[in-house]
Amino acid sequence: MNSLLLKLLAGVHSPVFREEGQSMVEYGLIVALIAFGATVAMGSLGAGLNSAFTNISSTLAGSLT
Repeated sequence: MNSLLLKLLAGVHSPVFREEGQSMVEYGLIVALIAFGATVAMGSLGAGLNSAFTNISSTLAGSLT
């Protein structure tokens, strides 16, 4: 019984304190931060492009009349 309990404890303890898992979490956080930054940048870029095309459209419409 003690042997089984020790094996179970060792099996749970080993993955919790491995350093490989920590680096994977760090990489995941970096990827999430880059994705968030890209999303914000694309939103800002989209608003700028929308404004530019609206200006172009207004200018073309004004010159046609």
